Amino acid sequence: MTMRAACERMLGPVATAYLLHLRPMEWPIMTAHFLLGALLAVGLGLPPRTALLGWVVYVVLLNGGTLAINSAFDQDEGDIGYLRRPPRPPRHLAHVSSMMLGASLLAGFLLPPLFAWCNAACVVMAVLYSVPPVRLKARAGWDMLINCLGFGLLTPLAGWGLTGLALPRWMLCVAIGFGFLFGALYPPTQIYQTAEDRTRGDRTLVIVLGEGPSLALASVLALAAHLLFAWGALLQGRSPLPLLISLAAWLAVLLPWWARWRRWTQAQHEAGMYRSLAAWAVTDVSLLALLWPR
Repeated sequence: MTMRAACERMLGPVATAYLLHLRPMEWPIMTAHFLLGALLAVGLGLPPRTALLGWVVYVVLLNGGTLAINSAFDQDEGDIGYLRRPPRPPRHLAHVSSMMLGASLLAGFLLPPLFAWCNAACVVMAVLYSVPPVRLKARAGWDMLINCLGFGLLTPLAGWGLTGLALPRWMLCVAIGFGFLFGALYPPTQIYQTAEDRTRGDRTLVIVLGEGPSLALASVLALAAHLLFAWGALLQGRSPLPLLISLAAWLAVLLPWWARWRRWTQAQHEAGMYRSLAAWAVTDVSLLALLWPR
């Protein structure tokens, strides 16, 4: 019995549909990127209750609500990020996701200010990204910018903010680097969905630039991200050479994809997206090993 079938048996098909559109398969990735900031600040010294509250507010309520409200307005029928064969969005998904985002916004202010304001900014961007008439995800350039700011830049800053410590320049370099790195990840998350995006009339960055130029841009942004990571390491008095492993992982994914994208099927493009997530994990581990607090 699959996990989805087990959930439907225990919860029923409607409740399972609500749960699946929160896309819990992404939660481990978001959790790792979120807690990266806290680990770089205090290692394993973050109080468990603070970590748990921050995780519920940022990962479950904010990230789950963001992806659910996106599903509510997109009404996708094909595979979407972290959810294959999505069930039809339930009738009240927009209302449930809106309440989750509202709860995240309010509960965020129970935690230190840097976390609270990073979280609040992401709530606002979640609405601007998915909800008409603004719907920035349908506007080329804005779609990537929102993701670079929210997932890339603000998520590790929110993790650092859980600790209540002042934000040093080296950590700001790392966070900005992650903003650029999400620019490298964003085209891989969109390429295999271009057919449905065109059907809806969305003009995403990948549709406007084309698949090949988008992958070229992703490669340049991956390089820029690693230059910023190296700058942060140097500000900390650490050698940036271990970051070559992370950069190699990204280029090993992006450069062959760029060279062969015309011959790839939709399934191969989707698999490429998941390989990009593996490269992201290599970056997280590389930075933890390099910048772990002494």
